[in-house]
Amino acid sequence: MRYYTGRGDGGETDTMGFGRISKGTQIANLLGDIDELNSAIGVSVTNTTDERVSGIMKTLQDKLFKAGADAASSGTNEGAKRITALDVRWLEEQTDDIGAKVPDLKKFVLPGGSTPSAYLHLARSIARRAERSAVSLSEKQRLNPNLLAFLNRASSLLFVCALYMNKKEGVEESHPTY
Repeated sequence: MRYYTGRGDGGETDTMGFGRISKGTQIANLLGDIDELNSAIGVSVTNTTDERVSGIMKTLQDKLFKAGADAASSGTNEGAKRITALDVRWLEEQTDDIGAKVPDLKKFVLPGGSTPSAYLHLARSIARRAERSAVSLSEKQRLNPNLLAFLNRASSLLFVCALYMNKKEGVEESHPTY
């Protein structure tokens, strides 16, 4: 089996809903951001010793594949997997559950602390970029509104998981000194 085709050498790629497109388009950027987010979450999983957080992150990775398929097929409605309100609700439930295990915040926190927390914060910031890419694309074409909400809630979940991992690891949050 070959792991390359050469079809993308000219700067184009295939999508389900848009056909062949430039890798420089907004949809290609969004798909790349979702892929990068999924990879960053994979790094988080390998550096997280908490089984609950690891399980949540693995489920989130699976849902991100559906999010990518949703975005890639937004040019058509044919047989695509779509992010639903249930996917958004799942993120909210996980965020509420983990969030109940961390102290209320009175200040901004600096990303970092323990290694698991730092990787979760990195994934959170990539989720925010994916959300910005989705919003930018939605200003030009119709996207599933649940996809936008999903990316927004994903960053919230990653944030509370980062806080939780610092708490579990016994690492105090650092705060800006401004």
